[in-house]
Amino acid sequence: MKKAVVLLSGGLDSAVTFYIAKKDYECHALVFDYGQRSACEITFAERIASAASSACQVLKISLPWKGSVLLDKTADVPSGAISASGEIPSTYVPARNLIFMSFAVSFAEAIGAEAVFIGAHQLDFSNYPDCREDFFESFKETVRTGTKSGAEGHAVRVITPVLDMTKNEIIRTGIELGVPFQYTWSCYEGGKFPCGKCESCLLRAKGFADAGKIDPFENTGE
Repeated sequence: MKKAVVLLSGGLDSAVTFYIAKKDYECHALVFDYGQRSACEITFAERIASAASSACQVLKISLPWKGSVLLDKTADVPSGAISASGEIPSTYVPARNLIFMSFAVSFAEAIGAEAVFIGAHQLDFSNYPDCREDFFESFKETVRTGTKSGAEGHAVRVITPVLDMTKNEIIRTGIELGVPFQYTWSCYEGGKFPCGKCESCLLRAKGFADAGKIDPFENTGE
């Protein structure tokens, strides 16, 4: 069976992407421990991979220059509002997807995987520039011109299956695929329970409400 590397953050978008990928690929989950304040998401990502009986690798990297409230535990996470159009919030981690995707393509080439999947989307999102279609189109060209597989005419594919889905569409797709949403974590904070106030929590709540579904995490007591 053909292989794929799937970036798995522990959030619902990456979980749905993972389940989309595993329909057609032997999936290798790649999880990053990069000093994020919500480090519990790593455990959730491992649970998702385990539930799918898939290989999972946690890669620890360092971003000591910080540049984001998600990396600086002394800074306050914005709460109570969803970003206005065009505004890039302080939760943006500089070049995060560029860094993550580069590692993922390297991993894919090393194990002979045909594709890299990422759960980025540009609707109902936080306006991060590295979650937009133009970034991924540019990155695909970089992979084509800057890797051995690309030079040989079979570049690692970069696949963004939920890029143009709304959050509620992602949730509905996940329900159809049997995604264990109770094993997903969206909160930017690193507490025992989601804060319910940060942008990611608000987007998740809106997604489930718009889908007419109850968030199963709220009923697990985790």
